[in-house]
Amino acid sequence: MVPVRREGDFARSLPGGDLIAAGLDDLARGVESVEALLVSIGAPRLVRLGYRVPNPLPDPERRLYERLCAEDPFTAHSRYNALIRRLVSFERAAECAS
Repeated sequence: MVPVRREGDFARSLPGGDLIAAGLDDLARGVESVEALLVSIGAPRLVRLGYRVPNPLPDPERRLYERLCAEDPFTAHSRYNALIRRLVSFERAAECAS
């Protein structure tokens, strides 16, 4: 079993950690945000890496894309992909730091 990490400072120290830390905080408070949806997308891998992901949101990929479309439909696709790249960057860095 992987030990549960302290999400705060450790998460923020990695690339994309600001988004992950904010998403974890939002999920813990029951807030649906871009960051919370991003963490929900990455929840399976984040849990395997030892993060406690409280109450991941259902269908996060669709909900994140719809949220980005509502803000600006012309940039939603590129923004979605950029967010996913930051998530993957964080996951890879956390894996290396283990």
